[in-house]
Amino acid sequence: MSISEKIKQIKAELPKEVTLVAVSKTKSTHLILEAYEAGQRDFGENYVQELFDKNEVLPKDIRWHYIGHLQSNKVKYIAPYVYLIHGVDSLKLLKEINKEAIKNARVINCLLQLYIAKEETKFGLSFSEAENLLNSKEYLELKNVSIKGFMAMASNTNDVEEIKNEFRSINNFKNKFSNFPILSIGMSSDYEIAIKEGSTLVRVGSKIFGTRT
Repeated sequence: MSISEKIKQIKAELPKEVTLVAVSKTKSTHLILEAYEAGQRDFGENYVQELFDKNEVLPKDIRWHYIGHLQSNKVKYIAPYVYLIHGVDSLKLLKEINKEAIKNARVINCLLQLYIAKEETKFGLSFSEAENLLNSKEYLELKNVSIKGFMAMASNTNDVEEIKNEFRSINNFKNKFSNFPILSIGMSSDYEIAIKEGSTLVRVGSKIFGTRT
């Protein structure tokens, strides 16, 4: 099945309120263009240099999502054009994004990354840390960042009930905030579960482009 056919098949299964982000990290510009020509506009990258290089040569109406763990000293390279930063896990990083957004005369949309998995290798804030950040005076003074919701990754497990419970926990937390429309949960292996548990944005790579090389 071609990339175009895979995208059409996945989109046909998604509720209209769910956005598909095609995870294009490590994939060639040729493959991204194939997806683009099929109507896909949201793409996810997790390496700053790779995103920078792709943005230089690919169509300018692509909406780039930065889905990796972003270091503060790399923000300046994506600040002029990034559409949504998914993995914000500290006030320090938010302040840096705000600083670079001011330099570029724009407001940068962000998601707070929450830790819901049972694996120490994943990043993110606890629910209480996220709530404290959102209520802090320092955050409220940042005028060039806009928190749009939350992002998380479930545990890497075959236990469907565990994945459901993790996704449900973050959706319940999101529902405490009426002004946050985005819940970025669900990847190639679990996005069907994520949608049932309230996801509004799914990050799908291998089901579109094949396994990573």
